[in-house]
Amino acid sequence: MHLVDADKKYVWHPYTQMLDWTRWDNKVIVGAKGFYLIDSKGREYLDGIASMWCNVWGHSDNEILQSMSEQIRALPHSTLFGLASAPSITLAEKLLRLCKGMQKVFYSDNGSTAIEVAMKMAVQYWHNKGMRKKRYFISLENGYHGDTFGAMSLGYLPKFFRPYRHLLLKVYKAPSPRATDQTAAKDTNTDLAQVEKVVSKHKDSCAALIMESGAQIAGGGIIYKKDYQRRISEICKQYGLLFILDEIATGFGRLGNMVEYLAQRSRPDIVCLGKALTGGYSPLAVTLTTAEIYNAFLGSYTEAKHLSHGHTFTGHAVGCAAAITNLELFHKYNLIKRIRDNAVYLRRRLNELNSPIVANPRQKGLFAAFELQQNDKPITIMQKDEILQYFVMRESMKMGVILRPLGNTMVIIPPLAIPRRDLARIMDVQMSLVKRIEKI
Repeated sequence: MHLVDADKKYVWHPYTQMLDWTRWDNKVIVGAKGFYLIDSKGREYLDGIASMWCNVWGHSDNEILQSMSEQIRALPHSTLFGLASAPSITLAEKLLRLCKGMQKVFYSDNGSTAIEVAMKMAVQYWHNKGMRKKRYFISLENGYHGDTFGAMSLGYLPKFFRPYRHLLLKVYKAPSPRATDQTAAKDTNTDLAQVEKVVSKHKDSCAALIMESGAQIAGGGIIYKKDYQRRISEICKQYGLLFILDEIATGFGRLGNMVEYLAQRSRPDIVCLGKALTGGYSPLAVTLTTAEIYNAFLGSYTEAKHLSHGHTFTGHAVGCAAAITNLELFHKYNLIKRIRDNAVYLRRRLNELNSPIVANPRQKGLFAAFELQQNDKPITIMQKDEILQYFVMRESMKMGVILRPLGNTMVIIPPLAIPRRDLARIMDVQMSLVKRIEKI
């Protein structure tokens, strides 16, 4: 059976209406070269979405793949249940040197599970301290934290999760900031007053407030105002809530900083990292926390204070080896500087999007977004009732670039080490699509 036909017959794809999928001329990726993916017919496509926001160095043979190969020959996997492993120790040391204020690393498999770990840590922290009423959470509207049940509860987006609403945990919502380019704005009083109102009302029953670090990505590409995150950190301290930061999509240079919460001058109790942690080559995520949180779990075994959480592949040796080399390459190639240089170029190109259907362009680091709208209404449907997202994905691939918008929000989230010429190509395709949509 042909690969495309076999895919349509056997594979169920994420966030995909499969009835539509079976009608498309689908691509099966079988290889890669640099920042390009190659399909079964030999056609090349620039990976304009960093393979769902995680790819750093492209897809060709490099030092990370070599370290993974060496590790899989030496030790492919060994459990952390009652044992230790050298790669997990080495990586933990490197992460804690980067992430100032954190003292312990807990390993998991992906971003959603890292969030679940953070939730369990927060609730059990208060439980172990005898404050068992503090068991709920506060999160920001439009936030997204993953697809497992705890993560869905925190980042409830109706368009994604409405069928599961009755199964979700109780979470109090604080308003999120507006989707504007807020990197230089200083007036945060209105937004923060609303957050503080929710925190003060529910401080006695809530274990923690959780938010994405630096920007909300999947929930609309909302970049925070200056000092917004820092002030929320201070509000949590003032009212006795733990402060959890989700840096899964925004860490490791995406917003121009290696560790975003340090750039934001905020003081988290728990931080979740993933996606670009391994360069995009292996599943791995971590939940980092302070000594204060960790120490609350210490006691005699009969007290049952220990954290009852773990995964089969916790601290996977090959994933840890990938992450170790990835972090070394950030330093070796001074990648943060390269990201910041490309960010200047990205902002300039974004400013060239002079179109009546483009609204609210915004950018920070190698992340940018803008809305497509007409007469102040979102453009979601094209001619002949074609969904905008389908149109963008299909037509961009015809031009040799893989793009995937979020509803009517066009996003630019390329691989972090992307060369300038390839970033230029992504922006050329974005601008070409805008002009075509403008005329339809």
